[in-house]
Amino acid sequence: MTKPAEFLAMDLGAESGRAVLGRFDGERVRLEEVHRFPNAPVRLPDGLHWDILCLFRDTTEGIARGVRAADGNLDGVGIDSWAVDFGLLDRSGALLSNPYHYRDARTEGMLHRAFSRVPKAEIYKATGIQFMPINTLYQLLALENSPVLEAANTLLMIPDLLGYWLTGEKAGEYTNATTTQLLDASTGQWARSLIERLGIPTHIFPDIVQPGTRCVTLLPVVAADAGLPEGLPVITVASHDTASAVVAVPAEGEDYAYISSGTWSLVGVETTGPVLSREALEANLTNEGGFGGTVRLLRNVMGLWLLQECRRTWARQGKDLPYPELARLAEEAPPHGPLIDPDHPSLLAPGDMPSRIQRLCTATGQSEPTEQGVMVRCVLESLALKYRWVLERLQGVSGQRIQAVHVVGGGSRNELLCQLTASACGLPVLAGPSEATALGNVLVQAYARGLANSLSEMRGLARASTELRCYEPGAQLEGQWERFERVMSGRL
Repeated sequence: MTKPAEFLAMDLGAESGRAVLGRFDGERVRLEEVHRFPNAPVRLPDGLHWDILCLFRDTTEGIARGVRAADGNLDGVGIDSWAVDFGLLDRSGALLSNPYHYRDARTEGMLHRAFSRVPKAEIYKATGIQFMPINTLYQLLALENSPVLEAANTLLMIPDLLGYWLTGEKAGEYTNATTTQLLDASTGQWARSLIERLGIPTHIFPDIVQPGTRCVTLLPVVAADAGLPEGLPVITVASHDTASAVVAVPAEGEDYAYISSGTWSLVGVETTGPVLSREALEANLTNEGGFGGTVRLLRNVMGLWLLQECRRTWARQGKDLPYPELARLAEEAPPHGPLIDPDHPSLLAPGDMPSRIQRLCTATGQSEPTEQGVMVRCVLESLALKYRWVLERLQGVSGQRIQAVHVVGGGSRNELLCQLTASACGLPVLAGPSEATALGNVLVQAYARGLANSLSEMRGLARASTELRCYEPGAQLEGQWERFERVMSGRL
């Protein structure tokens, strides 16, 4: 290859978005961030929303900066984002309302409503998706009898919505569609019979498109308004950010687990088909679609959201500290402190996270963490132990023997969390790449343009493009596992 191919990953997270330029020379990918912007929710009288128009503006600005960084010769653009949230369009293609944020409280009680119409086991047998109130299914039930849902003609997940505004083409990318709990896990198409039984209109769901198989171009009006070249390719990538991150897991063989560590921690293994057993249902595991027909058998764990919310609360109290300083305080804090279940329902919504964690500790007969370092260590130790809890269930359900854990995403830079994870799980942890989502996005674009031939080859490119850090198990959490199990069961 004489000139490196240059692809732009628009990676939209729940806290911030980035435009990342990937230069692929045929042997490795070099990433360069060309634009970063905040992604903050907006509280309105009717609930918590995403500022989707601001996101679209930042997306076009990110593309414009990517074009400039590539000297006008971008070979493709791909968009990924978080899962479950969506926009509804009317029959003319206009957005009916600002998309709701998945942490909005309107989905309270919606699981019960769903189960009153279709038994829980039947929903799981059809979709294989973890039961969480944030899922698209329950968001749609919360809109029942709403004039917005009555007027809706098309539902588009967040990356599909932004892609539609860029190109004028409507489609439902497969990996993000699987997170709705409305896609049939066996066929890869919408579970229309289930959808009808739930009382959700079936006509709003678009055609499903597989990642790496679709390339369209910018609308002329968008190109002209943003100063972009006409004909710029927009490639359908694995648009669920976790799906893109797992593409870039630099693993060899099959005896590994991954943790995509960011706002959420996605703890899982890769399988060739969905696991829909009673044991998987009881463990509340999810079967999300991956690139190339793979399935990501995993469980969502609350993740670094807990620290993000703690830090926001502390900042309002005049005690704002950067993450590296919080990590240093946690390292200096005494080990074997209080523990929590990171997935306790009280920790899902935005708010005063330190007070909520303190209440959980008091309720389980533990001392309240009052100092910042002790609080951070409580969160990190609890996360590491919850990872072990999930991995034990993944091994039991899948039959896979896990020999190592790959930690990718922003959490791979948290050295204390990586070391605690190795110690909790009794397994070596391989950390990196920290920009796994952007790297996976770029690799799928390279595949779509014929520059990579398989998932195995793409992972080889990820290994060549990443400097891994290895953490071996230690004694940091000795004696904590039994106490954590008691916390999980409420017996402490």
